[in-house]
Amino acid sequence: MKPLVLPPLARPDGMTTHDYAFHRLRQAIMVGAFRPGTSVTIRGLAEALESSPTPVREALRQLTSIGALQFLENRRIVVPHITPARFEELISLRIALESHAARRAVAHLSERQIEKITAIDDSIETEIRRGDKVAALIANQAFHRMIYTANPDAVAVPLIESVWLQLGPILGIAMEHVTELYVVDRHREAIEALRRRDENAAADAVAADIREGIGGFDQQAVARLLRLAA
Repeated sequence: MKPLVLPPLARPDGMTTHDYAFHRLRQAIMVGAFRPGTSVTIRGLAEALESSPTPVREALRQLTSIGALQFLENRRIVVPHITPARFEELISLRIALESHAARRAVAHLSERQIEKITAIDDSIETEIRRGDKVAALIANQAFHRMIYTANPDAVAVPLIESVWLQLGPILGIAMEHVTELYVVDRHREAIEALRRRDENAAADAVAADIREGIGGFDQQAVARLLRLAA
């Protein structure tokens, strides 16, 4: 069997082995490292993380408690399946939550933060040109997260990340086709709106970015992607 390879994640000083296992596995699910229906094992994940089974077991318990993974009756641990209707619901929820978060963040963003957001957007383009879709996805999430977390009362962020987790398993498949959907660079529109302190334009740009990206797949297209994942 081909060894499991997880996207890298920097480990801050002082982070426990358990927390690192949780955050790295969480990121891997968010960026589509596991396809829907994939079985995972404690041993396989421990080898991929170069860790003992104990922190992996605890990380899996946390991930199942938030719905990112699922325990079956036969004790198998799997990545949940997603239906086209559920996909459409999650996209609608992303648009609602992230439009709200972007609008609320505008007043709190400094020029320095906007420059950092712009630099992250530049890194997305660099990773796309290099053909590293996983790194591009990680940078894309960092772009959105940095906008939303500028609001010190950004209570929507955990909800947004929960939706990212649920959409993650289909991302790896969708990213093979999603670049065909973009016509306008909505990230640049969002950045310009942030500079103008235009809350409505920032929210509209974020909504369009989601709608024209992965949200551009209709239910039939999602069904085809899910067949590819089977």
